[in-house]
Amino acid sequence: MIAKAEGKFLRVSPSKVCQVMDLIRYKDALEAQSILTLLNKRPKEYLVKILKSAIANAKVKGFSADKLYISKLTCNPGPAWKRFKAAAFGRAAPIRKKTSHIRIELDVKA
Repeated sequence: MIAKAEGKFLRVSPSKVCQVMDLIRYKDALEAQSILTLLNKRPKEYLVKILKSAIANAKVKGFSADKLYISKLTCNPGPAWKRFKAAAFGRAAPIRKKTSHIRIELDVKA
């Protein structure tokens, strides 16, 4: 692990993030960035921001961006926001607004 970046309590479901993460896992950092810019899914906004942060962290440590690849990419569920909506016959139906913790680790190509 050369550099890492993490986004916590992001307001997007972990299952939706995993669909996008599978497209960029183990790819070059710059290639993953270009894949995400062409994608039309909401989790890409969070992933682009975290990936740029990880690349910037690697540059501070003295590594070139074109030699980096995504070595580890994880998404864990965060706490869910609990809400209620009106249902039939005066009842309340629960709504769970899920959150995610995304972590990206970069390494140098061998």
